[in-house]
Amino acid sequence: MQLQLVPIPMPEGANVIIGQSHFIKTVEDIYEAVVNTNPGIRFGLAFNEASGPCLVRHDGNDDALRSAAVEAAQAIGAGHVFVLFLRDGFPINLTGRLRDVPEVVRLFCATANPLQVIVAESEQGRGVLGVIDGSSPKGVEDEDGIAWRRDFLRKIGYKR
Repeated sequence: MQLQLVPIPMPEGANVIIGQSHFIKTVEDIYEAVVNTNPGIRFGLAFNEASGPCLVRHDGNDDALRSAAVEAAQAIGAGHVFVLFLRDGFPINLTGRLRDVPEVVRLFCATANPLQVIVAESEQGRGVLGVIDGSSPKGVEDEDGIAWRRDFLRKIGYKR
């Protein structure tokens, strides 16, 4: 078995959700979950089929994000993995809905940070072991940091 770090290039102003699913129906069901949660969101989705023709299935309403999702899914190269790039919306509004999609079995990340996917490769194929999301902690928040976090969440409308 070999291990690889696959960097995921982030389109400008985008967030990404990477997960694992188990059925070709994933593409249409994730599409519906996204637009039913936020009809104004821009997104591109790619899903690596793991049997039959083993194609990268894709959909979305933004061609650039769709292309980026296809490229990332191909670079990861693991069966049943999906990549969902978003703009004009945030992962926090979608992760619960994605977990409710019957085919979705796991979410690896939801981020706008620099991202690397840890991929294992064997004779059979490739699988995602996990992700490296952003940077390591550099300290512990103090009272000013706590105040900043609380103010920020209220400023963007996630807390009252």
